[in-house]
Amino acid sequence: MIWANVMAVALFLLSCLIPLLHPQQWWWVSLMGLAFPFLLFVVICFLFGWLILLKFRLTLISLSALILGYKSIGVFIAFNAPSSFEVKKEAKTIRVVSWNVARFIELTRNNNRGSLTRKKMLALLAEQKADVLCLQEFYTSDNPAYYDNITSIRKQLGYPYFYFSKDRDGDLNYYSSVIFSRYPIIDSGLIRFPRPSQPEVLLQADIQAGNSVIRVVTTHLQSQRFDKQDYRRIEKIRDREDSLFYQFIPIVGKLKRGVVIRSVQADIIASLVADSPYPVVLAADLNDVPNSYTYFTVRGSLQDAFLQKGYGLGRTFRGLSPTLRIDYIFADPRLRVRQFKRVKKDYSDHYMLVTDLLPGGR
Repeated sequence: MIWANVMAVALFLLSCLIPLLHPQQWWWVSLMGLAFPFLLFVVICFLFGWLILLKFRLTLISLSALILGYKSIGVFIAFNAPSSFEVKKEAKTIRVVSWNVARFIELTRNNNRGSLTRKKMLALLAEQKADVLCLQEFYTSDNPAYYDNITSIRKQLGYPYFYFSKDRDGDLNYYSSVIFSRYPIIDSGLIRFPRPSQPEVLLQADIQAGNSVIRVVTTHLQSQRFDKQDYRRIEKIRDREDSLFYQFIPIVGKLKRGVVIRSVQADIIASLVADSPYPVVLAADLNDVPNSYTYFTVRGSLQDAFLQKGYGLGRTFRGLSPTLRIDYIFADPRLRVRQFKRVKKDYSDHYMLVTDLLPGGR
């Protein structure tokens, strides 16, 4: 049992080193980030197990690991008391929404179930009364047979200003991230991530909110690109069917590809944030967990709105695991995080995030 405890602690501490190890050289260590919740649970179980057996000296094995790993634990769990979200905004507050909308479910104009879900999603966005919307996996079209979501949001929801990368490819359908604002956008720009990666870009918009200028940044980083066959493999691994090695190899290959590409994208984002002359609000689907190189690099000195005002694990992706927090709103230290919430509606495969920010720092 002692050796098992030591082994669990060694793996746990290795997973805590992930933010310091660049995935291009240490990708196999980076993959351990997905096992961090399990390793944390095992270490805590050993701690309480030795307490129950009155082996107090042996509790130091796990206790020391938990102390050394406090940074990884601190970004994994928000230690705040649950609180209600006030719909009415405080004066001068800027309300920001970030949401991976999964292309609003339905692309073509019709009255099927997907189109009804799209209407519910637009209504849910309207309910938030946000000043800024940052939407990932956004879709719009100039083809009258398909939904023009930009026009719908501008006219129905009342967002006169927006910035979107409209890359024409001949079929009049466009996929990327987008920023909508009730405040004027005085400048904007984009960065295209190096290939190979998915086509979404890194967007920035400088927003004039009263006497303050805020730089809003949004993006969607490389996903694992799992298909139906991959999800079947994961089910077989979970149920211990067939050869685990045979099922595991393709999954590891896609995980490695994703974590390496995201590390390059994270470095680009960190450089962009560091060069900003204005306070930054970064709302993104990072497709990576909090104890990852991607998270720590992108966040840098920014505040994590969930850690400031949220509580618990803060799961944002509904699939695979209840511990997957991969969507974030980061705020400059010159902005004060007033409140935060997750909107747990099962319209998209991601949950909506909402936060209120007040210029003037903490």
